[in-house]
Amino acid sequence: MKSILIIGLGRFGRYTAKKLYEQGHDVMGVDIRKQSVENAMAYLTGGQIGDSTDPDFLKSLGVRNFDLCFVSIGDDFKSSLVTTTLLKELGVKHVTAVAVEDVHEYLLRRVGADEVLYPQKQLGEWAAVRFGSDHVTDYFRLDEKNAVYEVELPERWAGKSIVEIDVRRRYGISIIGIRKGGKTEVLISPDQILDRSMRLLVIGDDAGIQKCFR
Repeated sequence: MKSILIIGLGRFGRYTAKKLYEQGHDVMGVDIRKQSVENAMAYLTGGQIGDSTDPDFLKSLGVRNFDLCFVSIGDDFKSSLVTTTLLKELGVKHVTAVAVEDVHEYLLRRVGADEVLYPQKQLGEWAAVRFGSDHVTDYFRLDEKNAVYEVELPERWAGKSIVEIDVRRRYGISIIGIRKGGKTEVLISPDQILDRSMRLLVIGDDAGIQKCFR
């Protein structure tokens, strides 16, 4: 179980708190707006109303004792940057901040955020990959070039084995799992025969995936 501080309890902060709370983590929530704190209290082990740009207020929270701090003040550019800066100056182990535009993302990294989430950008990229390919149903990015993709089985592969389709040699990608009937199998044999009820988990770079599944 981790001890997590979420500063900014708008929709993103509240949904994050809910999921973390359901996972059994100790979640403290902070917002300058009383109503936002009250709306999230069902998912918090503690809530505080206060100004996160005030160093004394942050110190009073004992921010150094948290394993992770989220800064999700997306509607206040300046407060987001100031809060992130103060958290790092106060010795917080890991600060994840939420950006709402490109310059915001850039500046959050410059002031010391350990990780920056940019939901609109990331969702837009996901949608482009998901709907720009014929077979891709989901994906998880590993770095700028590589990702894990969930793909529908192309008709031309039905009845063939993994070794027969030979995607590693042809496209530079690898099949790392098979999903069928709501279950995922990752210990798969090269002799596994594929059928239309399966979805494949493949790993590779964007160019190889697009060439293989477009």
